[in-house]
Amino acid sequence: MITLLNEHYLSFPDVDQAHESGILALGGDLSPERLVLAYNSGIFPWFEDGEPITWWAPNPRMVLFFDNLIISKSMRNVLNRGSFRITMNTCFREVITNCQSIKRVGQNGTWITDDMIESYCTLHEMGIAKSFEVWQDGNLVGGLYGIDLGHIFCGESMFSKVSNASKVAFIYLSQYLQSMGYKLLDCQVYNDHLSSLGAIEIPRDVFMEYLLQG
Repeated sequence: MITLLNEHYLSFPDVDQAHESGILALGGDLSPERLVLAYNSGIFPWFEDGEPITWWAPNPRMVLFFDNLIISKSMRNVLNRGSFRITMNTCFREVITNCQSIKRVGQNGTWITDDMIESYCTLHEMGIAKSFEVWQDGNLVGGLYGIDLGHIFCGESMFSKVSNASKVAFIYLSQYLQSMGYKLLDCQVYNDHLSSLGAIEIPRDVFMEYLLQG
């Protein structure tokens, strides 16, 4: 069952009511309050420009447990060369804008709308949305951003302008989260790239157990 949300009423249905596709609800708004409620409820927005706001709670859920992080021999060589510099929260808007504009194989458009950029930049100003940046020769060449729940980091999107830059960002993020005692990195839905880095699918109810431990 897919619920139609009232933009004037701040609530979501339980994730168990999601359609088998993972879609839980349509409508509502992208206010910081609704976004915070969504992520704390195991829900995230994902839709293309011109479509209604679509809220997801997929089953299964793609996550990374940090002990499962895969760093290939070739990636270890990349990291050991030290050709990249990593920063955190130095240019959030630039990161999310690059994630919006970067060309991706098999995708004609982007799900990061201009309205979403403004909403997530507001969350960044609130200390909730965070970014990792990858630099080479003084240029921003990769990065990622997501929502920090304090015990789980919900990864949203990443970009790479040179080979391996997004992988470097993902690896550094994972190692940082592990060092800070986070339980897992939420990768949301399956893709081969994340699987190659060690992410796995778990049942939604198991993900919710970790989420509610916060």
